[in-house]
This record gives sequence, C-alpha cells and structure tokens, in this order.
Amino acid sequence: MSENKKEILGEQGIYDAKTLGTPKMLILGLQHMFAMFGSTVLVPLITGLSVSATLLFAGLGTLLFHLITKKKVPAFLGSSFAFLTGYGTIAGLAVARGDGEMMTREELLPYACFGVALAGLLYLVLAILFKVFGANRVMKFFPPIVTGPIIIAIGLNLSYSAINSCSSNWPIALVAIIAIILCNIWGKGMVKILPILIGVIVSYAVAALTGNVDFSGVASAPWVGLPVKYSNTVFSIFSGTPRSGLLITSAITIVPIAIATMMEHIGDVSAISSTVNRNFIKDPGLHRTLTGDGLATTIASLFGAPANTTYGENTGVLTLTRVFDPLVIRLAAYFAILMSFCPKFSAIIEAMPSATVGGISLVLYGMISAVGVRNIVETRVDFTKSRNVIIAALILVLSIGINYSDAGAIAFSVGSANISLSGLAVGSLVGIILNAILPGKDYNFNEDTGSETGADLSGISEKEIEK
Repeated sequence: MSENKKEILGEQGIYDAKTLGTPKMLILGLQHMFAMFGSTVLVPLITGLSVSATLLFAGLGTLLFHLITKKKVPAFLGSSFAFLTGYGTIAGLAVARGDGEMMTREELLPYACFGVALAGLLYLVLAILFKVFGANRVMKFFPPIVTGPIIIAIGLNLSYSAINSCSSNWPIALVAIIAIILCNIWGKGMVKILPILIGVIVSYAVAALTGNVDFSGVASAPWVGLPVKYSNTVFSIFSGTPRSGLLITSAITIVPIAIATMMEHIGDVSAISSTVNRNFIKDPGLHRTLTGDGLATTIASLFGAPANTTYGENTGVLTLTRVFDPLVIRLAAYFAILMSFCPKFSAIIEAMPSATVGGISLVLYGMISAVGVRNIVETRVDFTKSRNVIIAALILVLSIGINYSDAGAIAFSVGSANISLSGLAVGSLVGIILNAILPGKDYNFNEDTGSETGADLSGISEKEIEK
C-alpha cells in the first residue's frame, strides 16, 4: 500500500517533502539555491551592488513572501533584471557634490535603490486595487500592448552595456555565450535549468586558466563578515543632506519599471499555479503574492540589495522534480542567507572578469526583449487595430529614442529641484495613458485560470522546460 502511495505521489507531485526524509530535502533545497544563483548574483556584478547583501535579502525576501502568502506558494525571490536600466541610468548621472567634484557611482547607487524601494511600494497599491476591484478591472490598464513594448525597450536600452563589457575580451565572452546556448538548447535535466550558472563557471574557468582573472582580493577577504554596509543603504542618504532633485529623478525614472515587473509577477504566479496544479491566483490571492514580492523588494532596496522577483528558474526545478512543497524553497532561502555571511565567497564572485559578465548579459538582455515579443505574440495582440500600433510605436520610440538622444533624458526644474525623466519612464507613462483613453480595449484577465502574460524576466521559460 505504501509503495502504491509513493508511486502516486511521484506521478501527481509531492506536496509534503518530509515524506522524502531530511537528507533528500536538504539536497533539493541546495538545488533550488543553485538554480537561482547564476542570475541572482549577476545583477550586483552588473550594477555594482553588494553580492553578499543580494544573497541575504534574496533569502530573507523569500521567507517574507512565504509568510505573507500563508506558506502556500513554492516561489523563490531572486534579483530582478528589469530594474537594471534604472540602476544604470541613475548611477550614470553627472551630478556634482558640494565641493565641485562629481558624485561617484557608489554614491549614486543608494539614490537608485531609493527609487526601487518606492517601486516596491507600488506593488502594494496594485495589491489593494486587486483586493477592492478585482483582477480583471485592474488589468485592463496593463494589457500586453502596454507591458510587451515596455519589456522590449528594457532589454534594448541595456544592450550597449553588454557590448562594452564583451569588448574587454571577446573570446572569454564568446565562451559564456556558447555555453549558455549549448545548455539551453541541447541540455537535459538540470543542465537545461542552469544555463546561466554553467555559462558563468565555464567562462570564468577559461579566463582563470588564461590569466585573465585577478584573485588578489580573494586572498585578503575574510571567511566571515557582515553582508550589509551602512554606506550602501538608502538610510545613508538621509544621514547627511539628501539631494531632493536626485531623489525625485530616481523615483520618476525607476517606479514605472514596476509596471513590467508586476506583470512578470502575475505571469510567474500563473505559471507556478499551472505547474503545481493549485490556483494561487485565487488562494492565497494575487493581493497577497504582490504584497509579499513588493515588500521584499522595498526592504532589500533600503539595505542596498537589488529588487526581488519570483524566479522562473526555480519554477523549472519544480517542473523537473515534481516536488512542490514550499518548505524546500524555504530551505534554499536559508542556504542563501548562510552564504551571504562569507565575504571570501563574495570576493570570488566579484573577481569575475567583465567579459564573462558581458557575455552572460548579452544573452540575458536579448532574452528580456524577446520576452516582450513573446508577451505580445502569446496574448495575440491585434496589430490591425490602429490604437495598438500607435501605443506600441510611441512606447518604443520614446523609451529608446530619448535614452540614446544627446540629452539622454527629458530634464526640467520644479522649484529648486532638477528632475530628469528617462526614456523608459516617459514611454511607460504615455503607453498607460493612451491605452486608458483610446477606445477599443479588448484584454480580459481570467482570474479563475490565471493569465500567462509571458513577462518572465528571470531568464527561463517554463513552457520550454515542460517541452
């Protein structure tokens, strides 16, 4: 009888991992940690944020998400790639300090984190709207004709930085690119789930063997240390005299990006629901999952870590293993927290050559734009309608054109505050407003079955894994 029960569990999915025993549960937890690892640590490498803080708040954010969602949703929260353009825009601003010297990238990053923290709070606004008005009425303002082009623009706006990084050593970058393609197209099992991590390891190893890695910082790094530095947090801004114009610029530039990430969240929750055969959109509800994701993002940003998002890689692991117990995901979160207290490990990650980062980024940024295209195609957006053509056209042209213009942004002053609007912010706002006022809206969100928006910006398509 017990053998039949185990056989049925294996076929239908294991919802109680304790039946497998502690050793297997721990191994499954480590597997989930490594599934998110390659993409999660890449975000701080690209932006200049702390690797240790990233791992700490990926773990803490996941635990917070599980607490808010009644421990029902088997989702891991890792670093969001969608906000990379926001970090890059704010950290690249030319802002003078009081002494006449220009602010460094390290000094500007906390201001970018401030904008991301506000973006996380926007999740709470949407969660309240979902709770009060229902998902279908709210989602009419964020149809794929708006979110798809926004996601396309995010990837294209980032493309130049990947090329610049690859240019430092194209052979090393190509090793990473080829490894990812081979793993993602011809890989089996976990190899297909971990193309980013494998690409990083292979390219890093080749770079080390050819003398293209400086390990001096690894030797001097301690084995144990605190993952958060006060100077990297948003709180450090307000310990002195904050620059109000820069705070406003960061908010206006970065908060609109949350439109794309919230749609990504809904798509991921729908995919997890389909994988696990549970309707998480109904129970615990999108208002809870959005709240958990948003709060995790805000808290992480306040302490100098990247924004969080539900990870498609980990949903892929659920598909392969058929172990759906959220407890396994929480074990992965505990492992990530433990790793965050090892500065030597972080130093090894930070010693990664820029060409390796560039090769990985080249693929990821292209995948972000491709996700936007998939978002439009899979939801069958009708481009025979002039309203849809106009909305998509203006989002793309404004988002990309302003970003690559001579000014790089639309700047203006409000009182003593100098405000700069990025192309993505302008494009997003124009798209939402046009969609709201132009006739012919035809998008409906099915709350009973969910709606796969296709906005998975974490790197792996669950549909590809299932195939």
